[in-house]
Amino acid sequence: MATLHLNGIDVHYEVHGEGFPLLLIHGLGSCLEDWEFQVPEFAKQYRVITYDLRGHGRSGKPEGPYSMAQFAEDAAELLRALGVDSAHVVGISLGGGIAFQLVVSHPALVKSLVIVNSGPEAIFRSFKQRVSFWVRFAIVRLMGLPKMAKVLSEKLFVDAGQDQMRATFVERFSRNDKRAYLATMRAFIGWSVTPKISAIRCPVLALGAEWDYTPVDLKEEYVAQIPGATLVVIPASHHALPMERPQAFNEALQTFLAEHP
Repeated sequence: MATLHLNGIDVHYEVHGEGFPLLLIHGLGSCLEDWEFQVPEFAKQYRVITYDLRGHGRSGKPEGPYSMAQFAEDAAELLRALGVDSAHVVGISLGGGIAFQLVVSHPALVKSLVIVNSGPEAIFRSFKQRVSFWVRFAIVRLMGLPKMAKVLSEKLFVDAGQDQMRATFVERFSRNDKRAYLATMRAFIGWSVTPKISAIRCPVLALGAEWDYTPVDLKEEYVAQIPGATLVVIPASHHALPMERPQAFNEALQTFLAEHP
C-alpha cells in the first residue's frame, strides 16, 4: 500500500503506467477503486494517479471540519510529492468540485481539466434540492451508510443487468466512516468558485450523463463561462458515468486528451 503523509494526514494513492500524469479524483463516499475501468486503459499511455480523499478509503480520517480548499491542497501536495509539475485532472461529482478548486488555487498544476457530472458550485437553487440534501443527511445520521448506499445504488444503476454494479457500490460506500462522510458533505454544500471560472485558461471538458442529478442545461450554463470549454453528454447514462458506461466515458476522455498532448 502506497502512502504519503501530506497536509497533516496519511494519503493512500496508487500510480500506474508511464507518460504524462493523469490525476483521477473520485466522488463523495467513494474511493480510488471506482476508477477500475479507467486505470488499465489509460495506464497504457499515461502515468495514472489515483488516491483516496481525506475521510475516504484508506486515507486518514481526521476530525472535521473539512473544506474544499483543504481537499484541493491535498491534491496539490500529492502531485508535488510525486514530482508532478502539471497533470491532466479528471474529477467526478465531489471530485469535480475539487478539480475546479485545484485549477483556481493552483492553475499551473492543471494541464487540462475534465469535470464529470459536477460543476463549480454546490449551492441550492431550489427547495427540492435543499430537501434532497437534508434527506440524505438524515438517512446517514439515523440509519447509517449501508442504508444510504442501497438507496443511492438503485438510482445510479437502474438497469436489470447491473446487479453486480449495485452490489459493488454498496460494499465500497459502506466501508466509509459516517463522521467523515458528513463532514465532507458539509464542506461541499455551499461552496462555490463560479465567479472565478472565467479566468481558467487550460482546456476544459465537461462530461455529463443524460440522466444525471444535475440537468444538462446547468452544465451548459457554466461551460459557457469558461473560454474554449466544451460539453459532451453521454446518452442513456446516470451519475456514476465511469462505472456505468466505461467504454463511452473512456472514448470521450481519450479523444479530449489526444487533442491536448
